[in-house]
Amino acid sequence: MTDLLARTADLVAIPSESHEEARLADHVEGHLRSLAHLEVTRIEDNVVARTALGRRYRLVVAGHLDTVPVNGNGTPRVDGDVLWGLGAADMKGGLAVMLDLATSIPDPAVDVTWVFYAAEEVAAVHNGLGKLFTTHPDIVAGDAAVLGEPTGAAIEAGCQGSMRLTMTLRGARSHTARPWMGRNAVHRAGHVLAALDAYEPRRPVLDGCEFRESLQAVFVEGGVAGNVVPDKAVITLNHRYAPDRTPAEAEQHVRKFLAPYQEDGDEIEVTDVSDGAYPGLDHPLLAGLRDRTGRQVRAKLGWTDVARFAAAGIPAVNFGPGDSTLAHTKDEHVEATSLDRVHRALDDLLRHGA
Repeated sequence: MTDLLARTADLVAIPSESHEEARLADHVEGHLRSLAHLEVTRIEDNVVARTALGRRYRLVVAGHLDTVPVNGNGTPRVDGDVLWGLGAADMKGGLAVMLDLATSIPDPAVDVTWVFYAAEEVAAVHNGLGKLFTTHPDIVAGDAAVLGEPTGAAIEAGCQGSMRLTMTLRGARSHTARPWMGRNAVHRAGHVLAALDAYEPRRPVLDGCEFRESLQAVFVEGGVAGNVVPDKAVITLNHRYAPDRTPAEAEQHVRKFLAPYQEDGDEIEVTDVSDGAYPGLDHPLLAGLRDRTGRQVRAKLGWTDVARFAAAGIPAVNFGPGDSTLAHTKDEHVEATSLDRVHRALDDLLRHGA
């Protein structure tokens, strides 16, 4: 455990905010190229290392190199069995486990592809894993995948889809002294907000994992002047939907929910959508990992890059050390016990297979 904590501290000490991952990518690449059993490819600041043993299955193990901006926590600090510092949980602890396993298991029971990628914490257009799937899909292909996002050493299967929409409500301007001559679009928005507050989410259970959907207003815009009845209000919504729904089905659900409050001239527009990922626990490798953890598997109530694997037909789960609720906070840290649990489960899976 101490060695993993120290390895994680070494990684935390290398700054790697999004778009500034080159130095950490250099470190990872240099280490992996020293291992004779791996074929290493670097594309920009994305580093991929692969075994080529002709095994029945190929497991992809992936983790992102970047962190959010520093918040007074750029210097690693070890206190007993706890490491404090930017990226300790999200996700340099996971990277440390990956590097250790890539080094210590030269002859795994499954072929392994180790993927260290850039720009996960920023807009999807920059995402290194997404770029690899677009430009070099062959080197990130596999039968199943594990993404080392922090999960507290529990398996979080699949992920929710995410959709952003805007609902534009129309009214008619008038002087606030004579409101009956106009129609207040902001007041109309109030009825929509009340309905959203009472929204009852679906809670489907998929592969034994309960997903909980949500529909939330995240921005409200409206108003002209202090003495004008507003003729326009815009509500921005975020819908998190379970992976048993397609984006089209999720959109249809939201439109049906909003239909009672929509009138001629109103508009509903989808501005962004990311598909979800089914748990995929029926794959032998992921079922084997589940059995090795000895802990209850839960649904991932959020969106992660497992969706990119699912879109490519590769079942994937989230499994990594650290508490995801600490990610992006000043008090981010990872415990040695969490590192050890993840390391032991993956070590056993790689050495013995499904």
